[in-house]
Amino acid sequence: MEIPQNLKTLYKHWQKHTSYKTSPHADNTQLNPQILSKIETFITKRMHVWKRKTQGQQPPYTTDPVLSNYRFCNIYRELDRQTIVIHQDLQKYNANFPLWLLNVAFHRFVCKPETITKVGHLSYDPHNNTEVYKNLCTLPKPKFGNAYVFPVSIIQHSPYKTREEFFCFYLPNVMQNVARTISSFNDLTINKALERVLPIFGYNFKFHWTEILIDTAYQYPQLLNLFSDFHVGPGALPTAKLLNSYKLPTEVVDQCVNVHFSKFPYLTFEGKPMSFSAENWEGIFCEFRKYSNLKQGGGRKRKYCACLV
Repeated sequence: MEIPQNLKTLYKHWQKHTSYKTSPHADNTQLNPQILSKIETFITKRMHVWKRKTQGQQPPYTTDPVLSNYRFCNIYRELDRQTIVIHQDLQKYNANFPLWLLNVAFHRFVCKPETITKVGHLSYDPHNNTEVYKNLCTLPKPKFGNAYVFPVSIIQHSPYKTREEFFCFYLPNVMQNVARTISSFNDLTINKALERVLPIFGYNFKFHWTEILIDTAYQYPQLLNLFSDFHVGPGALPTAKLLNSYKLPTEVVDQCVNVHFSKFPYLTFEGKPMSFSAENWEGIFCEFRKYSNLKQGGGRKRKYCACLV
């Protein structure tokens, strides 16, 4: 499946990711073949759902009852609606990395692009941020998304007691230093980047910062490497354990980078397949865990919405 034309220019990492060479001598025999087969079936169905939606077909997009009724992220995170909206919104800042980073962090913490549209972008001008703060405080609820819940407990002992204060006054205060550090990276892995960024940021928002660093890798691919040593969140752990319970989850994800599925319709860029990075695999682990739980009658039931791709 060729990458949609509008996304070819939106992200800057395609060339790097299609140029990645998997190891021809990789030993994947330690990965559970039955689980890999089930993953291939699931992601292939989900990718075809995305294709049928983007082609303007009418639902149902699949005969799979779980995929028909419940929401799942795309197999490639770059295709998710919110990620697309965020990167489109911040394209004008691409040449100004500190300003871009400040606002991609604002987006990921707020987790609702509609809110950013209403209150405005942050800057390094205190007067501007005071206006954004007023707008954010007076905005009716719900103004924050629930995909990446912001744990207010982490900031309760800080000078910033509310999310609004933290976003509008702390982020501009710290992000130039963070941006300076990230600008010095050269193909650094996400786990190594987290080790360097979180102490400077001052608060342990590892989940949110993983998302921000992924966004950074999409726009500034020379800085970060998404193919190894990737942070594995709790949602991905059950799948990692099913694939190999004897290895660390990060090692399982790294090993999966060398897996190639014969039936899956990979995205292509200039005729070359878009290989799954460790970041892609960690997301697949999360979605497969949700899919498996729902098939068994459990899990979080986020109902499907036809407007979402």
